[in-house]
Amino acid sequence: MNTEKVTARRLTTEEVSELNLQDSIFVSAEMDGIPLDCYAPAFLAKPGKNFEGGSFTARTIFGKEIHILPDNTEERGIWVSDEAGEEIEVLQSAGVLLNLALFVPNGNKESLESLYTAAREAFGVGIVQRWNEEVIPVPDVKVDLYEEPTRGRKNTSSQIRDRRALDIYPTRVRFMEPSDGWRFILEPHKDVIDDTPTI
Repeated sequence: MNTEKVTARRLTTEEVSELNLQDSIFVSAEMDGIPLDCYAPAFLAKPGKNFEGGSFTARTIFGKEIHILPDNTEERGIWVSDEAGEEIEVLQSAGVLLNLALFVPNGNKESLESLYTAAREAFGVGIVQRWNEEVIPVPDVKVDLYEEPTRGRKNTSSQIRDRRALDIYPTRVRFMEPSDGWRFILEPHKDVIDDTPTI
């Protein structure tokens, strides 16, 4: 995470109700229950003048929608840049959350622990975390995984041209969703043989 110090002040409900959608604000950077002790740049989801009680809705630049009561002392509130204010830590950029399915040949607990340890050494102990661990035996077989349109074509050759090759491991389907209007097709794997004549 990259953060920077910003001088800002906390707004009251009356001040927030005067903001427009273009006004830059700062709100809590907490994401999906992950406590981050900093703020994120944001904008109101609808003009403050439309506030009718309840909470204000702000959308951070990271796509997270947050509901806030500015005067609630238990919440971090809504802040704006102000040289007469106090310093707050603002999140400028964050990493990418990867959802990985790892295939480990002849995998056992020791080899998985080795992988985990190596990843933590490479990226940092606080960065790499196991959120959901599921060990699945993978058959020693390869398939060709394609996507093809759900509506059939009039001639089969155009339908084959519309196919998209995705993978060759069958268990990967459990972690994927087909694109809208497409479906998965599994076929026995065929190695590509280059029969181009050579001299």
